[in-house]
Amino acid sequence: MCGIVGAVAKSNIVPMLIDGLKRLEYRGYDSAGVAVIKDQSIQRRVNVGRVAQLEQDIDFDQFKALTGIAHTRWATHGGVTEGNAHPHISKNNVALVHNGIIENHQELREELTAKGYNFYSETDTEVIVNKVDDFISQGSDLLEAVQKTVALLKGAYALGVICLSESGRLIGARSRSPLLVGIKDNEAFLGSDMSALIAVTNQFMVMDDGDIVDINNGQVTLYNSDGDVVERDVKTSSLSANAIELGQYNHYMQKEIFEQGQAIADTLEGRISADKVLEQSFGHEAAHIFDQTESVQIIACGTSYYSGLVARNWFEKFGMRCDVDIATEFSSRPHVVPEDALVVTISQSGETIDTLTALEKAKKWGYKYSLTICNAPESSLVRTSDLVFMTHAGPEIGVASTKAFTTQLVSLLLLAIVIGRRRTLEEKTEHSLVNELRSLPVKVEQALAQDQQIAKLAQRFADKHHALFLGRGLHFPIALEGALKLKEISYIHAEAYPAGELKHGPLALVDSQMPVIAVAPNNNLLEKIKSNIQEVRARGGQLIVFADQESGMDADAGIEVINVAPVDDTISPIIYVIPLQLLAYHVAVIKGTDIDKPRNLAKSVTVE
Repeated sequence: MCGIVGAVAKSNIVPMLIDGLKRLEYRGYDSAGVAVIKDQSIQRRVNVGRVAQLEQDIDFDQFKALTGIAHTRWATHGGVTEGNAHPHISKNNVALVHNGIIENHQELREELTAKGYNFYSETDTEVIVNKVDDFISQGSDLLEAVQKTVALLKGAYALGVICLSESGRLIGARSRSPLLVGIKDNEAFLGSDMSALIAVTNQFMVMDDGDIVDINNGQVTLYNSDGDVVERDVKTSSLSANAIELGQYNHYMQKEIFEQGQAIADTLEGRISADKVLEQSFGHEAAHIFDQTESVQIIACGTSYYSGLVARNWFEKFGMRCDVDIATEFSSRPHVVPEDALVVTISQSGETIDTLTALEKAKKWGYKYSLTICNAPESSLVRTSDLVFMTHAGPEIGVASTKAFTTQLVSLLLLAIVIGRRRTLEEKTEHSLVNELRSLPVKVEQALAQDQQIAKLAQRFADKHHALFLGRGLHFPIALEGALKLKEISYIHAEAYPAGELKHGPLALVDSQMPVIAVAPNNNLLEKIKSNIQEVRARGGQLIVFADQESGMDADAGIEVINVAPVDDTISPIIYVIPLQLLAYHVAVIKGTDIDKPRNLAKSVTVE
């Protein structure tokens, strides 16, 4: 995801802009640039590659200014070239940086071309800067020109805009892409997130969707989407504590479980419009590749593999064939390579050696396209893949993955939707799914509210050494993930089975000493899993059931029922995994294990 920094200050802002870009490097980028108002002109420096190279190319003794903008770009429209790098300039009068995707850029480009505007890049961004200049040429000031321009835009954007004739002014605007305003004395700053600004101020305002901010010689005025002046709370950042310290939590895993609502919101930011998924967020070649894709091959390890198993249900529900393999198994067997197959690798670190090896072999064998879903922007998988979709989970320090898993699920559902719309997914269904995705952060908080109830329940595991997890359909992979979490951090032997397989072997294990945990959403398989639960009960098994509160399941002798708030079946795996994470965490607390660094395990497996 691209990064924005902007400033209007009383002293030279160029070092601050470069420092801000460095702090945004974690977001992922392939080019960087800066533009400032200096000597009656807009001066620009851009570079393909690292911010460090851009820094080396700048003569800081000569390149000084009080007003400027800077950007790290992740290519969506147009390839990785200096011509496509931001900031973009129109007629040496307006400079602009942009995060997001403009869906109606082509019609705006045609309109502006007819007016005599030239285009020097392949980006959708250049239409915005030219349109702002067009309104200024008709008599608007910079603020009004931006207001008129964004009213025409369809898609997602965060903007930083400067104008030569208004040298102490910086305009910011946002719609479905994040943008903050930093405040310090009579200076003000823009940033994609607080990490870009923390070196100069810890005071900031979060812009709401549709807001436009006018920074004029250090004075800050905010306007909402109706053009009315509004006030937003000035907050004090605790970035360092949030990023690397435990704060109120006892373990990083606990902290990361409770960060999932925000992580999901961050992953969705800029990737969905009012009623659809923006497929350009998968890369500037995404549309072409998705048009050619005839099947999907998912490759991953561990928790990421389970997210792929969930996604297979989504892809095939929307009409696309999907296969899922553990990376080591994929690499070790012969393959009949499907025509026009898209290989999707999933990894929190992007450095998982087994997954990297599998991707290399897939390319060698003739798999045509590749996409990675990853949380580490500079990782090997990111550099090796044709398309990249970054999860925005933030730092995940605990070895047992939590927020990385749920953001992977969100990312995979977005991918299934954009590919599925080429198959059987109807427009009205996509609209409904986008609405459900928007509701996820709230539903996550509802699930987290069960924490204390689950903590009490965990006491039952104090003397246990084995556990069995059951699920069906979409939720069998969630049962697998629940079992993995329990065994990873509590060292209890845990297995997961499709509930329908009970009679084919696992039922022999059931007795009063082994807890059986079942996932029972209110879907078309509910009655079947109720029957499976009764099979366990009849053999004296002690059941813990996470069930939709409208499922009609009640606690009884041998059955403990934890109610889960009603949730749409498609997104339900993202919610149902959360109580299983909490259960594993609280059992590990009781067992007294090293929760964040369980024995024999590493966060990233970088050797075979």
